[in-house]
Amino acid sequence: MSITVEQAQAALQQAECLHSAETVQGAIKQLAIDITEVLADKDPLFICVMNGGLVTAGHLLAHLPFPLQVDYLHATRYRGETSGAGDVHWLCRPQNSLKGRHVLLVDDILDEGHTLCEIVRWCKAQEPASVQVAVLIEKIHNRRNPEAQVDFCALQVPDRYVFGFGMDYKEYWRNADGIYAAGE
Repeated sequence: MSITVEQAQAALQQAECLHSAETVQGAIKQLAIDITEVLADKDPLFICVMNGGLVTAGHLLAHLPFPLQVDYLHATRYRGETSGAGDVHWLCRPQNSLKGRHVLLVDDILDEGHTLCEIVRWCKAQEPASVQVAVLIEKIHNRRNPEAQVDFCALQVPDRYVFGFGMDYKEYWRNADGIYAAGE
């Protein structure tokens, strides 16, 4: 569903700020500490899950004090909507070989986890040494795919439609500097 710039502006004005920019930045720094403890000596392949993981990945990379390689993938079920439906649509797979590598997938949110499960399944089929997942946000509810697991999580949010810091509201506001819940 396409919206106008005016509707996007109204959505932000009506939204509730769940996590301020300062809170998000602090959580990303802690996420980097947690990841460093596990992967600093493993020559990891850091894979950003596009588009949502872009902002988190960019901020997180600046706090990881060890050598790593960066790649990306793009797989989606949402296609501009506020809820996912149907199969995962692959737009781009990583260019680097995953075979024998310690892979860190970085994404914006763990919600129901269907897309994440498909991405992890595909990565594991490439025969990496390990696959770990880091997300900025975990949404708290009981609809999650039981196979959807993360190794690193910065923040949690209630079961509401959230946007900002990489997550979109109908293709807008990925650039919002905090985490917002859409107005009811």
